[in-house]
Amino acid sequence: MAPSSFAHRLAISSSFPRLSVGMNEPVRVGFLAPLSGPVQSWGLPGLNGCQIWADSLNRNGGLMISGRRYPIEILPYDCGYDGDRAMAGAQQLVEKNGVRLLLMLGGDTITPILDYLAERRILTSTLLPSDLSPDTPYLIAPSELHPIYNVTGVDWLARHRPRLRKVALCSQKDALGLPSLATYRAAFGAADMPLVKEIQYPADCTDAAAIVQPMLEAEPDILCWCTSYTPMVHAMTEYAHQQGFKGQIISCTLDHYELLVARTSVEFMEGTIFQFPDFDDPLLREKSFFFNQPHVFFEEYNRRFPDSWSAVSWEYAAILDIWHSAVEKCNSVNSVSVLAAMKQLGHVSHAFGPAHWWGEDMFGIDNALVGDWPVVSIQEGKARVVDFGSIPDWLARHGGALKEEMSALGQLWDQRLTTGAAQPHFNARTPAL
Repeated sequence: MAPSSFAHRLAISSSFPRLSVGMNEPVRVGFLAPLSGPVQSWGLPGLNGCQIWADSLNRNGGLMISGRRYPIEILPYDCGYDGDRAMAGAQQLVEKNGVRLLLMLGGDTITPILDYLAERRILTSTLLPSDLSPDTPYLIAPSELHPIYNVTGVDWLARHRPRLRKVALCSQKDALGLPSLATYRAAFGAADMPLVKEIQYPADCTDAAAIVQPMLEAEPDILCWCTSYTPMVHAMTEYAHQQGFKGQIISCTLDHYELLVARTSVEFMEGTIFQFPDFDDPLLREKSFFFNQPHVFFEEYNRRFPDSWSAVSWEYAAILDIWHSAVEKCNSVNSVSVLAAMKQLGHVSHAFGPAHWWGEDMFGIDNALVGDWPVVSIQEGKARVVDFGSIPDWLARHGGALKEEMSALGQLWDQRLTTGAAQPHFNARTPAL
């Protein structure tokens, strides 16, 4: 992949000539994601990161296509986490604004508009590869392999804290939560860590006590929040602290973890495992990947958008970086050409190193990038990378078990095609709430 990353451009931008792009129309990118509501921490920070990326590219002349430079314009639309609003946003961005790429969180907001986007061949990205299917050839997951990377956190726990055995886990019943639940089921099963309690709760539930108390009564060594929304992660963690829980907490995300440290204690949060690092992490300075200097991006982000860093602050920008390389390779913003160029890149450098296109066995199409993913632990109140786990290696050993768990929750592509949405028969291992 061409070394044309954000941080590289930002670090040496002063040496580049300023090229005028005013003669050409901008290339527009749509950002259709939650910018408000309970899921905004997985949307709005990503928009902030994209704006930093676009500003940097535009300062250095814009997007090069066939010898001419074009500015990038990011057009946001707040869909909350609502399918009807997502459809209205897609229609506006595609038909009125003529976007060439549509960046989305995915899940329940993407299901109602998949046919619309496929018919128009709109290259669209999702952070949830469980959205993929053979019927969505222009839908890609090149940045985040949610929730499959969560296996790396469980695998690390099994190897480094083997005395922790009994697990209680919970998940909301939607297109974000259910694939995560299936993944954690498979990961804990592969590690021979028994589930003593599982609770599936409505996505609009706000009663942390009703969820966590039955989990605590099962006397687990580990509490797992799966991919619960940020407000619930905070509420459930604080409730566990109030009840005197002394064991291990593991969660997909832990946005604004510093607030949890302040509201509980450094001691209580010590050793909490999740999957998203701060980009000033020392181990990222040693990791060669697309940002080249991730701490530069992290510093710029926090300067411009203080107190808003989240799991997705960099992820949509990472997609833009991969898209940018493909556009300049094929000299086109046409979806068919750009997608072909992406695939021709072969082994692409995604956020944490080399990755390859994968997914046919699980999603019916190789439109997801898979590679290493960090395991992050809270150490003395600060998030620190403790390992880079190999997702392909885990899948080679346990992919069959993951597929079985996905099937049990109706999350395989052919099951979703039959139902038309993520509304499976819920198969709880233990009595659900």
